[in-house]
Amino acid sequence: MKIEQIYTGCLAQGAYYIESNGEVAIIDPLREVQPYIDRAEANNATIKYIFETHFHADFVSGHVTLSKQTGAPIVYGPNANPSFEAIIAKDGQEFKLGNVTIIALHTPGHTMESTTYLLRDENGKDYAIFSGDTLFLGDVGRPDLAQKGKELTQEDLAGYLYDSLRTKIMPLADEVIVYPAHGAGSACGKNMMKETVDTLGNQKKMNYALRADMTKEEFIKEVTDGLLPPPQYFPLNVKMNKEGYEDIDEVLERGTRALSPEEFEVAANETGAIVLDVRNPEDFVKGHIPRSIFIGINGGFAPWVGALIKDTKQPILLVCPEGREEETVTRLSRVGFDNTLGYLKGGFEAWSEAGKETDSLVSISAEELKSRMEKEDLPIFDVRKDGEFTASHIETAHFTPLDFLNDHLAEFPEDQTFYVHCAGGYRSVIAASILKSRGIHNLVDVAGGFAAIKNAGIPVTNYVCPSTLK
Repeated sequence: MKIEQIYTGCLAQGAYYIESNGEVAIIDPLREVQPYIDRAEANNATIKYIFETHFHADFVSGHVTLSKQTGAPIVYGPNANPSFEAIIAKDGQEFKLGNVTIIALHTPGHTMESTTYLLRDENGKDYAIFSGDTLFLGDVGRPDLAQKGKELTQEDLAGYLYDSLRTKIMPLADEVIVYPAHGAGSACGKNMMKETVDTLGNQKKMNYALRADMTKEEFIKEVTDGLLPPPQYFPLNVKMNKEGYEDIDEVLERGTRALSPEEFEVAANETGAIVLDVRNPEDFVKGHIPRSIFIGINGGFAPWVGALIKDTKQPILLVCPEGREEETVTRLSRVGFDNTLGYLKGGFEAWSEAGKETDSLVSISAEELKSRMEKEDLPIFDVRKDGEFTASHIETAHFTPLDFLNDHLAEFPEDQTFYVHCAGGYRSVIAASILKSRGIHNLVDVAGGFAAIKNAGIPVTNYVCPSTLK
């Protein structure tokens, strides 16, 4: 038996390759499926099943394409109703894979079709669970993504999740290995551990949601407390996972068309495409196409695209580092943004050399910010997340989180220069690009973010551990 966790850091997502005696199961595959096919062929094995733990909201799974290319059936748990052909497993249904067995344990709560897959080894012993978004390391899946108004509230789902954990997962042996669908950084939970594999016994000790003496009322309160609104692209990804989508090869063919500066400009004007610049923040600061949006490929790229661009059907034109065009289109497609129309051939340098209009971003060091703060009161805007801001911030800073920047546009002064910072410099450049695209240009980026601000000796509030505020 072979189990391989294929972890994608940008999405904080784990897909799984399970092989036994020449037969393979894939759990929650990514959009680009060729690596799974290559793995199986290299081992002279056949992909027999494609298991989906639920209809994912934060990424588009590769289940449809993988099934099409291999003939392997897609398996969902009870209550799933996809538009394509699939096996809808019954609770407790067994699937033979070589010398091992995979059992569908219906664990509703994160969503109503959520299913945990229990793996039993060659000796019939419970070996591992693939828990999807039901159980994370240190946390559980948020119960608000499948709510349907008064018919099904997040409290109802949290109650289902409580029962699922206590009747299906907690009775399993402590040595059972937990393989979750996500790790720290995913928007599908609140307080996930940085580790991506653990034992169930350790989770029973470490995970607040598995506390043995916890009542259902306490569980519901703790799990629903402090939930921020989910990113707006989540329902669109669910729809694609449920109804199907365009083949990745077609998306790549369209998205990797090389466009001259003239063709690029015409395409932008005719289609209303967003110009998405994915270079390093330092390069964007020095020069960029006016009204382009920066979201760097080297940061938390795909989730930020989903959170900020929101509409997966939005046409997109790319400004990329040379050689990373296909990677960019692929990573956009992972979160459902399939309408990439091409990229700027020769990059920003070609645009500039063609005599096209350019723009830049004013950026200063934290030391310079300190010097200016000593001379006058400056409007400073912190675009980090709530927990980061609560933990510590510049005493006079306004809190305008990047996730919800569009809700704060009226707070930025129109007739005074203001300053924007994040933790390290990546998100502040994203925020600045969005503001400039809205016609707000009287801003200055603080390079190095809060880390540099503290090092420069700018007064900040005393540190408060976010976990103590729950």
